[in-house]
Amino acid sequence: MKYYKIILYLILIMLVNSCDLLVTRKPEIPDQGRANFLPPTEPRIVIENLKNSFTDKNVQNYIACLVDTIFVAKKFRFSPSSEAASTFIFLTQDWNIFDERKYFSSVVSKVPKDFQITLSITDENYSSLSGDTLLYTANYFINVPHNSSEPKSYAGNLQFNMVRDSRSNWSIYFWKDTRSGNLPSWSELKGYFY
Repeated sequence: MKYYKIILYLILIMLVNSCDLLVTRKPEIPDQGRANFLPPTEPRIVIENLKNSFTDKNVQNYIACLVDTIFVAKKFRFSPSSEAASTFIFLTQDWNIFDERKYFSSVVSKVPKDFQITLSITDENYSSLSGDTLLYTANYFINVPHNSSEPKSYAGNLQFNMVRDSRSNWSIYFWKDTRSGNLPSWSELKGYFY
């Protein structure tokens, strides 16, 4: 009986002193994955989210700019620039959102932490195709400050077909890329980093 009391006291002392069971802890910081992501209730917000995903090097936000088949009956399609299509054949073979995630994750992983990827867009034009779809065209310039042998600057023209889904959010369901000038295109960026 004597050992029983000693063991009980030891267990109680260990419980009280060991892990502060009765003390509340500080709440964890929520996932910061969508820090600069705004609900894309307008097409222009999709473009802002896309630019911010580059600045923030945020793969989740980048993918969120593309169509989600859970909310709309449209499949994502990509049409690469002709130069990229002839060099990177895989870009023409049913390129999808998983491929987008893979290339963008690769780009982000190759850029040093303290350096910023920039996506600049100019000459924007929005044209309504129907009530829930529109055509967006623009020129782009991308700077990727990586340490590999691939080019660091990319430029061209893009065409996004956008759709409003069942949540009333806009996203990109068709993407056509065209090279303009001497710099490689966005398609070539995808090819190099895939």
